[in-house]
Amino acid sequence: MFGLGFPELIIIMVIVLIIFGAGKLPEIGGAIGKGINSFKKSIKEPDEIDVTPKDEKPQQKPPQ
Repeated sequence: MFGLGFPELIIIMVIVLIIFGAGKLPEIGGAIGKGINSFKKSIKEPDEIDVTPKDEKPQQKPPQ
């Protein structure tokens, strides 16, 4: 698609490792995973229905 092969991906991973450090990578991966799961869940769920009660008696006009 973008012409990214295995060597390019290795270079990108090394740059990310240098920028964020080895300790932050699991946190970043976990956050990305939670975001993807949340997105998938929101797509599968039906839209919420508004169940707030409405006025049962409409206001009547006063007799003239």
